[in-house]
Amino acid sequence: MDFVSGIFRDFSEIHGDRAFGDDEAVACGMARLDLDDLAADEVLVVAIRKGGTLKERIKRNFGMPSPEGYRKALRSMKIAEKFGRPIVCLVDLIGAYPGPSSEERGQGEAIARNIFEMASLRTPTLSVITGEGGSGGALALAVADRVLMRENAVYFVAPPEFCASLTWRDISKKQLAAEALRVSAHQVAEVGCIDAIIPEPPGGAHTDPKAAIDLLGAALRHHLSELKSQPAGGRIATRQEKFRKIGQFYAEN
Repeated sequence: MDFVSGIFRDFSEIHGDRAFGDDEAVACGMARLDLDDLAADEVLVVAIRKGGTLKERIKRNFGMPSPEGYRKALRSMKIAEKFGRPIVCLVDLIGAYPGPSSEERGQGEAIARNIFEMASLRTPTLSVITGEGGSGGALALAVADRVLMRENAVYFVAPPEFCASLTWRDISKKQLAAEALRVSAHQVAEVGCIDAIIPEPPGGAHTDPKAAIDLLGAALRHHLSELKSQPAGGRIATRQEKFRKIGQFYAEN
């Protein structure tokens, strides 16, 4: 939420999925992109919030969304589409919540539905991996016209610890798993899973949070300006083609 308060103004939160409840791990709301400009772009912001204190983290399930979080996000996106407002997703989660309660309420379907619907949204869409981008839980908010990634963020199909426990039955091999998964921003960019890398202050965002927020805000304004100049049909076709190409492989005879 530091990004939301530092980059946007007049954030008006949307609550609930109108099916089960309100997920505290996912914040959705209309806002204006720019703190000072009176003619700022009106956008929908979808952000994962983990919380700062232990009490907040427990309340927000450590930033792991449940099905109602994804359904709330999609409901909000449909509202934004109706009114022609661009969508900005700030993604930072290790994965969707895998507990029995989420499975009972259709976690897999909720994630799949978001991926399906986001592929055809007519409004401009931007997603940023701000910290961790874990598995389908992150992808459910990252099928966008432009997918950006902060310089020191990671994006993976599964957490390295989980991958190591599955592949080698040894969690101590997490470093080897991370190298095989190619999780860093530059490695993810090389295989075409993101469109641009957002630089961070020397030493990382924690060394100068304000500068990190400013860099992210500048990147959002730049890419949103480019997307708004493109016709909706062309954006959708390009978006779908981009994601169809991800994951291709070639076999040698």
